[in-house]
Amino acid sequence: MAGEALAAARAGEDAVAVDLVTGYLSGSPEGNEEIRELVLLLFAESSSMVGALGSGGATPVKMQVFDEDGNEVQIDDADPPVRTAIRALLAEVHGDQEAAAEQIEIALANGAPQELATVVLQALRWTLKLAVECETRDLPVAPWITASLDDQP
Repeated sequence: MAGEALAAARAGEDAVAVDLVTGYLSGSPEGNEEIRELVLLLFAESSSMVGALGSGGATPVKMQVFDEDGNEVQIDDADPPVRTAIRALLAEVHGDQEAAAEQIEIALANGAPQELATVVLQALRWTLKLAVECETRDLPVAPWITASLDDQP
């Protein structure tokens, strides 16, 4: 499921990617738990890639948030679902899986469907961008992510 969603996001089909994660899974009784696990998987893989990129790399990894006009925005001034995604990823990067899970749980419990979709889309986009950068630098990428990248023309 995660690989299919990554492939759809890579193809620019954001709505399809989000539907693969939220639409399919939310219909099941365990939907929120499965969505949470899938998003946490994406953030865990992203965290691993951030670590690989930051280990002895020539260019450090920097988190930035931009508005619609391309201007950098402070993390605390970002839209709530973007802040949630950033906090979840940063928690993963710092080895605090519990805090990452709490952030995703907040999004699932309190967020409107569009906010959850934004968190999912952020996780997909970051995973893709980090995977492409890791591949460019010949750094390890999880095989299932590589397979989703290879599915593209």
